[in-house]
Amino acid sequence: MGMVFQAYSLFPHMTARENVEYGLRMKAHRVGSADRKKGADDWLDLVGLSTHANHFPHQMSGGQQQRVALARALAIEPKVLLLDEPLSALDAKVRTQLREEIRRIQLEVGTTTLFVTHDQEEALGIADRVGVMRQGILEQIAAPSELYERPQSAFVAEFVGLTNPLPTTVTSGSAEVLGVRVPVVKGSIESGKGLALIRPEWFHIEAGSNSNAKIFAVSFLGSTCRLTVDLADGTRIRAQIPSSGASNMGIGTPVNVTLKSLPVFVKGA
Repeated sequence: MGMVFQAYSLFPHMTARENVEYGLRMKAHRVGSADRKKGADDWLDLVGLSTHANHFPHQMSGGQQQRVALARALAIEPKVLLLDEPLSALDAKVRTQLREEIRRIQLEVGTTTLFVTHDQEEALGIADRVGVMRQGILEQIAAPSELYERPQSAFVAEFVGLTNPLPTTVTSGSAEVLGVRVPVVKGSIESGKGLALIRPEWFHIEAGSNSNAKIFAVSFLGSTCRLTVDLADGTRIRAQIPSSGASNMGIGTPVNVTLKSLPVFVKGA
């Protein structure tokens, strides 16, 4: 097994090349120094640090140090690579860049990798399959899109991403929410009253005279805009739409809210 830690854990008295060589030396004592050096250089090149081979950890940024740690773990050609929150100590921009690098390297090398993280976006963006645990129990393991769109328990539905609980009644495998009949996913209640857990982006919001709600707050998030909306019955929901469609929507704007016909999870009321 190869291991990459949250806090880099590089040997401070060794250069980047020597840190990577260390793993090779521990794996195969009979490998000559020239072969170890070439192997270390190859791995540093894979993580984009060939020009930093002679740098010590204190001469490198956090992201660069973590790349060295990744190269050291991969150098022994492990059957399984373990990553323990390897990006949590980095700033947001570096974290995103290194996340993409780890995914690229993992696909190129093909090593089975277990990546532990509390960052949901990180988990959904990097993994082939995501497992959600609750009190030591694996609630669901599935492809990121399936986990997000078709959760199999109320905990997964509410834990992964944002949801709006709206009252509904389930009959014959479907539920009516905001006047729209939608199918319910596996794990939902089979019949009776419950709460449909609706993702913010599943709402369709239009400004106009034919309104059934009013905007309470607007949050600009770059390419998307998150709206807090009060429905006519007093229910408050969070909706998310492209920023290009929110230019004429401000606080107090009357809007019409409808729901896209997508499968939903319904938990007991």
